[in-house]
Amino acid sequence: MRPQVIIIATLLLNAALFLFNLSVAVLTGSRSVLAEAIFTITDIVGSGLLLWGLYLSRRPASHEYPFGRGKERFFWAFVSIVITFTVAGVLALTEGIDQIVSPRPIVHVLYALAVVAATLGVSIASILVTLRELRLGRVTLSALLESANQGLKSIFYQDVVTAGASAAAFLGLFLVHQTGSAVPDGIGAATEGLILLGTGFVLAAESREYLIGRALAPEYGRRMLALIEQNPNVAKVRSLQSMLLGPDDALLALKINFHDGLTTDQIEAAIDQVTHTLRSAYPILRHIVIEPES
Repeated sequence: MRPQVIIIATLLLNAALFLFNLSVAVLTGSRSVLAEAIFTITDIVGSGLLLWGLYLSRRPASHEYPFGRGKERFFWAFVSIVITFTVAGVLALTEGIDQIVSPRPIVHVLYALAVVAATLGVSIASILVTLRELRLGRVTLSALLESANQGLKSIFYQDVVTAGASAAAFLGLFLVHQTGSAVPDGIGAATEGLILLGTGFVLAAESREYLIGRALAPEYGRRMLALIEQNPNVAKVRSLQSMLLGPDDALLALKINFHDGLTTDQIEAAIDQVTHTLRSAYPILRHIVIEPES
């Protein structure tokens, strides 16, 4: 899976959407289309932050960052979520409420409907790009949504939310076209804002776990434990602790009781064997610390 391809594709698609939505929002006076433009510009900023986080996370480990900078992706994904969903949601909700309270006439409704339909189509195309990259990387959608890859999850949710918000905006504008009242346009924009805010809160809460230092899933720990205890020199694993340092980077700290009678060289060889076995089975384990106990 190539996260940079998904992020860059999202950037390009949203840049085109922003220009179309902003132009039509100014032409027609539609708050629903303006809400779409607000979301796409914040989406562009958010995708740029995700790309920046991906770049920073690939810097090598140093004295200041001995375990690397994998958590850069968690941090910048969180910032992207706040900007993309929360800021855009508040602005869209405000514009929608203002249109409901003080309706302003909308002209060229058919243009507005056309651009919202185009936005919906582009959002679906972006979702298909993500699904294609997942398929090439032999990763299922459910695996992505359950993973620690907050950046790609954020982009996928952005596209899904954009599709849902576009559907709400299209319905509102269709009612404007049918009734002549501008209120449904405000309701559509407010609905977009509520969808964005709700999604942002959910993703931000999930990001918190990774920023604090979430462990690997319990089933991984059980499998690793079974794998370690297959080594003939291991008597018992006293402690197994893990922490995600990035979507594809984890730290594992072990306290292992080796069999009595082993020499120092034999214990060192056993530690190397355990390390090699774990890294071969779980490439995500880039940092393994083993403390032998008697």
